[in-house]
Amino acid sequence: HAPIMIILDNPGAREDREGNAMVCGTRQTVQEAVYDSGLGQGQVYVTYLLKRRPVRAYDKEKTRAICAKHLQQQLQVQNPSIVVCLGNVVVQSFFRNPDLDMKGLRGNWHQVEGYPTVVSYHPLAARRRPNLYPLLREDMRLASARLKAYL
Repeated sequence: HAPIMIILDNPGAREDREGNAMVCGTRQTVQEAVYDSGLGQGQVYVTYLLKRRPVRAYDKEKTRAICAKHLQQQLQVQNPSIVVCLGNVVVQSFFRNPDLDMKGLRGNWHQVEGYPTVVSYHPLAARRRPNLYPLLREDMRLASARLKAYL
């Protein structure tokens, strides 16, 4: 029951090609941004829109709609004080608007279904394009500052 819920698109790989356990680049970057923003252990709950990593082509809209129901259940159970949506797929699903672009929304607070919400770049985008990482960190700091104001 952490006060901040971070939502990513999918869990990503948990093993390398040889089957060895690993932490994927997305999770590494999220951990780094959380740490850099001053958030501590127990303050962040990470979840996913899709509950498993896609391994082949699938009906994206149908799958996202089904998984959005599970996410709504998680929101009710977790009842976070703040929601952080990372990446366009999550933003479009959580805001229920397929035309939204995360870039135009980041850096500001939004109220979505009663939850104070901040959006930012997907960690993998920030990893692939290091100039985006400071923006991801800035958005995480926005969430951190709001949480500190609540406490």
